Amino acid sequence: MGSDSSNTVKEVKSVQSLREATVLFAGDSGDGMQLTGSQFTLATAFAHNDLSTLPDFPAEIRAPAGTTYGVSGYQLHFGSVSVRTPGDEVDLLVAMNPAALKVNLSRVRSGGAIVINENAFKPHNLKLAGYGDVNPLDNEELLRGYQVFKVELSRMTEEALKDHNLDKKVIDRSKNMFALGLALWLYSRPIEPALDWLAQKFSSRPELIKANQHVLKKGFHYGETTEDFIVQYQIPPAELEPGVYRAIRGVESLALGLVAASTKSKLPLFYSSYPITPASDLLHNLSRHKNFGVKTFQAEDEIAAIGATIGASFGGCLGVCATSGPGLTLKAEGIGLAVMMELPMVIVNVQRGGPSTGLPTKTEQSDLLQAMYGRNGEAPLPIIAASTPGDCFHAAYEACRVAVRHMTPVILLADGYVANGSEPWRIPSSKDLKDFHVPFANKPNRKVEGKDTFLPYLRNEDTLARPWAKPGTPGLEHRLGGLEKEHETGSVSYDPENHQFMTTLRANKVKKVAQILPPLDVYGDTEGDLVIIGWGSTQGAIRTAVDRLRDGGLKAGAVQLRNINPLPSDLGSVLSRFDHYLVPELNMGQLVRILRDRFLLPFVKLSKVQGQPFKASEIVDAAILHCKQSS
Repeated sequence: MGSDSSNTVKEVKSVQSLREATVLFAGDSGDGMQLTGSQFTLATAFAHNDLSTLPDFPAEIRAPAGTTYGVSGYQLHFGSVSVRTPGDEVDLLVAMNPAALKVNLSRVRSGGAIVINENAFKPHNLKLAGYGDVNPLDNEELLRGYQVFKVELSRMTEEALKDHNLDKKVIDRSKNMFALGLALWLYSRPIEPALDWLAQKFSSRPELIKANQHVLKKGFHYGETTEDFIVQYQIPPAELEPGVYRAIRGVESLALGLVAASTKSKLPLFYSSYPITPASDLLHNLSRHKNFGVKTFQAEDEIAAIGATIGASFGGCLGVCATSGPGLTLKAEGIGLAVMMELPMVIVNVQRGGPSTGLPTKTEQSDLLQAMYGRNGEAPLPIIAASTPGDCFHAAYEACRVAVRHMTPVILLADGYVANGSEPWRIPSSKDLKDFHVPFANKPNRKVEGKDTFLPYLRNEDTLARPWAKPGTPGLEHRLGGLEKEHETGSVSYDPENHQFMTTLRANKVKKVAQILPPLDVYGDTEGDLVIIGWGSTQGAIRTAVDRLRDGGLKAGAVQLRNINPLPSDLGSVLSRFDHYLVPELNMGQLVRILRDRFLLPFVKLSKVQGQPFKASEIVDAAILHCKQSS
């Protein structure tokens, strides 16, 4: 297209303002969709929009190319309004091959746009995707109701790089940069962040910097000059609370929260883990913070990881380990030992679909009852759940604070959705974080028969925590272990009455955590027809659903539980102000069982175990149906 024609095309293009949009990049697991989505997210953060993301990738390291179970996707919802979910429906799908179209077509809203890599729709790929001999691009009925843009992404990428002296495989992998450039133009995103990232990513390979930046610009300019796209969209900046922001993934937020707790408490952070999806990224992130004195240890198995963490806590460190569902099972005995020894430590569980290996790259909330009861004997401990990527920071910090304050292991629950997702995060000031005092024992605490003696199980009256004495402190020699201990002295005891007393005392110590919990925040109406109770990553979908229900005339509110054991002391008062109770969970109804046991109220469960987070519309539909059936 000549320069005169290009100018003519630019002149006829219009700019349409939107409040929000949802984009989904999808392709083969080798097409770089996660990278493409993350760079679009970075550009969106630079554009000052609110955002929420959903990375969605296959479990196989390299699934067979072109198959539906090898499709990798990255969904991003962004806007000038408050954005809490990755979006119920997609406005733009970028499909790099037939399998990506087949898997994700149902997500696209009626009238939505689909950008298709036309070059990938060849007979072999069509058969792998399950289309047989029918090309969906020729099937008007299949794509009726959508705006379909056939773009020769592969061919134009090859044409753009024909003089760059790169092999065919490298050139083919660069087509995601063309798609990214086109999407950036379509939604008026800045291209500079991606250019800068490429320069940093390939700093040791100048030829790759030049090639990828060139293709990225080609995609952007294609949007400007082609006659196919006559509308460009603009989304104004969101009105966010004043402060310094960054786009953050949940796993990065977890790491920073642990580092903040270590710095604030002046306790050296020791982190031990065995690699397991999706918790492994936490090890990768914490290993980058050695400048804060963080020590990371990759253990040979889950049992070794929990054992090393117990040893670190015994030695006076802030001991932390992380795992995903099956790994928590293997750690159960070690966690029980830490409960008996009453040592402060944090066990992070980034939940995934189960049981067993299950759906290792998909999200689920199915480990709540395991966290609550999955140990032999009576071994209660505090349970905290993070609700958003940014909230992971505060949940991690609070888990460390509770562990040290009450001398107990704490389980921190996240899941694949909240850990891998991103959102704008307002960076907190250190002075705004809660105080974190660590009272190490430094002298004997009781006179026994006129002699100064250290009693390792003498209790703090406010917290019921026992003293924390570092090994080697003169005069504070004591014994810890898995056998039941005598009250105060810590001597091994088989006395029945003592065991009853110590079991009750450990349970009461966990209950004491409720005394420091803030009042519950009720979103929406504080009394009325329906309250929706959730925990963890369901918060965004629940609050969006509450907004829609209230717009429809229903008096609805929502409570998101960060603390599940113990439950907040004012939860019963909040529940008493509503007529109906709905509990959405990414499991078969685990919080429902805990709430029914505690309050004996008719809680209604809404279960989803599809490896995907809730859509707000699913919660709205369930809420309306329940209220109608109960009226």
